[in-house]
Amino acid sequence: KPGYMGDSEGLAVADDGTIWFSFEGFDRVASYATPDANAGLQRRPPRLPGMGVNSGIEALAIRDDGTLFAVPERSGAEGRAFPVLTYRDQQWGRAGEIRRDPRWLPVGADFGPDGWYYLLERDFLGVLGFASRVRRMQMTDDGPRDEEILLETGYMQYDNLEGLSVWHDGQGIRLTMISDDNFLFVQRTELVEYRLRD
Repeated sequence: KPGYMGDSEGLAVADDGTIWFSFEGFDRVASYATPDANAGLQRRPPRLPGMGVNSGIEALAIRDDGTLFAVPERSGAEGRAFPVLTYRDQQWGRAGEIRRDPRWLPVGADFGPDGWYYLLERDFLGVLGFASRVRRMQMTDDGPRDEEILLETGYMQYDNLEGLSVWHDGQGIRLTMISDDNFLFVQRTELVEYRLRD
């Protein structure tokens, strides 16, 4: 099917420079030693409730120890938490679940320089556009804890924010987000940045 093989969603860069992507449609992760390298073959993730052609592994982040954390865009039901998949040494595992608020769907993630796991979420209300939210939590091998909401935008404040990078600029932590215009003239590509304050 068109787009079935190439719908990349998540991006994570390891300390050694390896570039990881998650794909939905044909759900998988792929690694690239350099931007010009061929994809490294990886084991397919387990099939989870709610995963479909446009709702697969959406948020991808890598911890300092090289473990990938992957979260699907949908959980299968509004009252069901999002499973957290882990991938290391060609093996898939689980690291608990992330609480779901019905209207919010995960679209991006990153581990910050402070060790916290940051999750970008999106809500869509048709003609009212998109709203975005950022949560952070301590991600353990048994699941998240100490969750807090850092940011919640209004509808139409930004476009379809789907990518998140959390980094330190020498003065403090920044949250840099990018929108996906879906190749539609009614949408736009935006870079949105916030500084995190105590």
